[in-house]
This record gives sequence, C-alpha cells and structure tokens, in this order.
Amino acid sequence: MTLTLAVALAYYGAGRLGLLRQVVVEGATVTPLWLPSGVAVAALFIFGPRITPGIALGMLAVTSSISPVSGYSVLIAVGNTLAPLASWYLLRLVGFRPSLERLRDGLALVFLGALGGMTVSAAVGTGTLLATDKILTSHAWPVWAAWWAGDALGVLVVVPVLVVLIRPRLPREALGWVELLGLFAVTAALTWVAIYSPLDLLFLVFPLLIWAALRFELTGSAPAALIVSVLAVTAATNQQGPFAGLAMGEIMVNLQAFNVSVALTGLLLSSLVTERRHVRERIEDACQELAEVVDTLTPGASGRRTRGAGALGPEEGEGHGRSGAGWGAG
Repeated sequence: MTLTLAVALAYYGAGRLGLLRQVVVEGATVTPLWLPSGVAVAALFIFGPRITPGIALGMLAVTSSISPVSGYSVLIAVGNTLAPLASWYLLRLVGFRPSLERLRDGLALVFLGALGGMTVSAAVGTGTLLATDKILTSHAWPVWAAWWAGDALGVLVVVPVLVVLIRPRLPREALGWVELLGLFAVTAALTWVAIYSPLDLLFLVFPLLIWAALRFELTGSAPAALIVSVLAVTAATNQQGPFAGLAMGEIMVNLQAFNVSVALTGLLLSSLVTERRHVRERIEDACQELAEVVDTLTPGASGRRTRGAGALGPEEGEGHGRSGAGWGAG
C-alpha cells in the first residue's frame, strides 16, 4: 500500500508539472511533454507490475485536480495506465536492461517503450474524446499525433534521467565536476539564445549533446536533453522564438520533431559510448587473465614481455595515454 501511494504521489507530482504547459490542438487540450509516462515506465521496471494501481490512482488524482471525476477521466486513466504496461511488456520481450548500457537498450526504449507503447494512451484518449463528442472526427488524427508525441517524449526524456539518479556515474575528480556543471550551464544558456535569437540557430544544441554523451555518457546527455526539451516546450507554448506566428498544428509538429531528435541524439549516442567502454573493459580483463595464466605456466614470462615492450618507447606512451584518459571518455 505504501509503495502504491508513493508511485501515485510521484505520478501526480510529475503530472502537475506537465500541466503547467498545455496547448489546444483542434479543440483538445494536450501536453507537449507528459512527464508521468516516463515515471510510470521507470516505476514498472523498478517495482514490477504490482504498482499498476498507483499509476491509475495518480492519473485519477491529476484529472480530478482540473475537473470532477467522471467516466471520461476514468477512461483517460485506464489508457494512461495501459500504455506504460504495454511499454513494460514490449521491453521485457526483447530483454531490455533499464541501465541503458547497450545500444540495443537505447533503440528498444525509443521504438518500443516510447513510440510503441504510448500509442495505447493516445488511442484511448482520442477515442474517448470522439465518443464524448469533444472533438470532430476530422480532428482525430492531429489530436492523436499530439497526444502520442507528448507521451512518447515523456518516456524518452524522463526514463534516462531517472536511470542517472538511481545509478549515477559521477566524475571522480573536481575538474570533471566543473566540466559537467559547466556543460549544463552552457547548454541552458546556448539553448535560450538559440530559441530567442532572430536567426534559426536551434541546431547549435546538437554539438553540446554530442559532447555530453561522449564525455559523460548518460550522466551528461540525459539532463542536457531534459534542459533543451523543457526550454523548447516553454517557448512553443508561449508561441515565442521559432514558434512565433505559426498555427498550433505547425508548432506541435516542429516542437516534437525537434525534441525527439534531441532525445534520440543524447540517448543513442550515450548508449553506444557506454557499450564500447564495456567492451574495452572486458578486453582488458581478458588480457589481464591471460597474463596471469602465462605467469602461472611460465613464471616471469609476462614480466620479460613487459620489459621488452617498455624498450620500444612509443607503445608505452600510448598505453599510458589510454589508461589515463579522462572520466567518461568514449
């Protein structure tokens, strides 16, 4: 019961944050970044499907905070509960690891957890709006697309951040902390400048995301992607910067295309870098074990090889360069 209430509270808190930024698409109110979808998927992988009632309770609490509980709100809660369950089930089928340390895990989260599972909540939500005559049939597709994109983006942005919070891989030296915090500050500042500049400069955020993924893997790329997405959503809902003067449908298309590109760049690149690091570490461990076996069979052989390699000069310098690489290096 305590765990269920805790999940419901976390879902409700994320939902209230998501409701701070809403847009109206063809008469339906949607959120461009629905954070609770990511909270729900992460909670299912941490605690299992037993916390499903907490997701439903949290969604009911969110809807009841803006309108009285009705059959409409109950159906919306059902859709928003089934969607993360569908994502969890699909990800389990392919052996997904929540640590996101493999490229296949990043791809699975994108295409199954976010784009795949969230079709359920969008379909139930849009169908409920049609059944209650809140939108016209001709408006169903734009509403579905906006609903689906907001829920999917919540998974892409929130799940990696929660992974970082639960299993942080932090810098070991003060210089690494300075670089990491400086990266976040520069990302926020440059994103703000790119959005509100009279020139079209949004592409400038991508080198920062690449830098974050290469240097700090998910620890850097996930918060950086969250910063960029939140600033972009704020500008879009205020119809400012590159979103000024556009129709709401055009704003949603541009915003979601940009935010999904940001999330994909950070998530997939960081997963690839982490996977390469693990491969390198396994190779180094295998070489160390082989050296120990050689020492056992022929005592002193590996030591003679080491002294012989040291006489070569350049190779020794290269070896020291690799072992002394900075934290998070790809």
